[in-house]
Amino acid sequence: MRHARRSLIPLVCFVAGFGSLAAQSPRSFKTRLSPVPIDVAMQATIAGTGMVTAVLAGSKLSITGSFDGLKSPVTIAQVHRSPVRGVRGPVAFDLTVAKTDAASGTLSGAADLTAVQVADLEKGRLYVQVHSEKAPDGNLWGWLMPQENKR
Repeated sequence: MRHARRSLIPLVCFVAGFGSLAAQSPRSFKTRLSPVPIDVAMQATIAGTGMVTAVLAGSKLSITGSFDGLKSPVTIAQVHRSPVRGVRGPVAFDLTVAKTDAASGTLSGAADLTAVQVADLEKGRLYVQVHSEKAPDGNLWGWLMPQENKR
């Protein structure tokens, strides 16, 4: 019996350590939204700026942000997954947009991420894209980047 207890001690320590890793504190991400013209013709219709913050708590990612200076009303906002930072990729999930006026508004949303999506977020492969009436393929883009914890 005494030997059995000693052999359980490493297992209990391993499980307790794993549990503390899984219960990590929330991590913050941030991006600046800026215009990324698709081609020369689109430069006349793409403008604006914005900021987005995101918090990952466990596997739940919560996003909030704002934007202004669009040349036409916002239509949608989405989070995309890029194969590498700076390259366009497919839609991961939709965000909710609220218009403040014709050129500005807010965005928000939350999603439960898969383990692969969490890894992509940590590597800077998830980005926010805001679309407008005159720029249906994307008006403002910004890659979510991890923020250092300041103590």
